[in-house]
Order: sequence, then structure tokens, then C-alpha cells
Amino acid sequence: MNTEQFWAAVDLARRGPAGSSVPGGPSGAEVDAAPTEVAARLVDVLATGAPEAIVAWDRHLERVLTASAKVDLWATAYLINGGCSDEGFDHFRGWLVAQGRRTLADAVADPDSLAGVPAVRRAASTGAELGCVEILRAAGVAYHRVAGADLPRSGAGPARPGFDDFWDFDDEDEIRRRLPRLAALFTEPPEE
Repeated sequence: MNTEQFWAAVDLARRGPAGSSVPGGPSGAEVDAAPTEVAARLVDVLATGAPEAIVAWDRHLERVLTASAKVDLWATAYLINGGCSDEGFDHFRGWLVAQGRRTLADAVADPDSLAGVPAVRRAASTGAELGCVEILRAAGVAYHRVAGADLPRSGAGPARPGFDDFWDFDDEDEIRRRLPRLAALFTEPPEE
């Protein structure tokens, strides 16, 4: 499975059922669908393929998680979600996959770019946590549906940055320096 095929499956899930009025898809337009809905539709999309294709999609997801194993992205999840465990970081990256290729790529290149994402802006005012474990489990559910067995695992867990690279995510000055737009949303008092 190549990158285009991986994201094509995600794009199909993001667009919604046939005839849906949800905008987006391969054109790169933003979609504001609930990540759990995207994950449920992704299971349906993956389940239309052969078991080998589902395994290949899951292996590509591992590569996406490896590419997104960045300390500043973890700091972003920590700031947005009010803290972030190992699993929380995985779930946050699942949420990013549900947002689509452009949002994930932009966030890996510049985590502060997430300040422009509508769901992040809403989370700043509502306190909602952003995560989607269901995306991380979609291939397993689809594989079980198609093959009647558990998805073969590669043995590798989700990649995470090395602990030597971490900085103090509770240091507001450092947050403002590294993530100024997000800091304005999540650490500054609301304007009256």
C-alpha cells in the first residue's frame, strides 16, 4: 500500500456515505466530521478490501504514527487536552488522521498550525479533548469482519519520541515561544 492508497481510504471515510453533503475528500477541502464517525466509515471502507489490503493499510498507519512521533506535537496534544499520556498521544494522532492528510502533514511540520483548525478552536472554549482511538483500531475491526480473525500485528507499538527530547510542557513561557498561536488559545485569559 502506498501513501496515496492509504489516504484515499481515509478520504472516502471523511466524505461520508454516498450522496452525503459533507464537503471534502481528495480535493483537500476541510471536513468537520466527528472523528468517531470517520473511524466507523473507515472500517466499512477497509472491509471492502482483501485481508491483505487491510493489513497493508494498518502497516502504513504505523508509518504515519512513526512520522508524527514529534515532541512538539506531543506538547501540542498536552496543551490542547490539558495533559497527555502515552496512550493520549496515540489517540491524539488518531484524531489527526481523522482530520485528513493535509491537517496531519501541516501539524507534523508546524504543530502551531492546529490553532487554525475549527475543532481545536472549539476545544479551547469548551475544554473538549481531541483524540480518536477508533481510527487506530479501524483496521483490526475491518480485518475481523472480513477474515473472522484478529489482525496480524507487526510487533511494533505506536512510535513515540525519545524522552531525552522532551521539554517542560508546563512552562508557559516555553509554550508561548514554541506554540504561540496555540498558547494564545489555551493559556491566555479570554478577552472580554
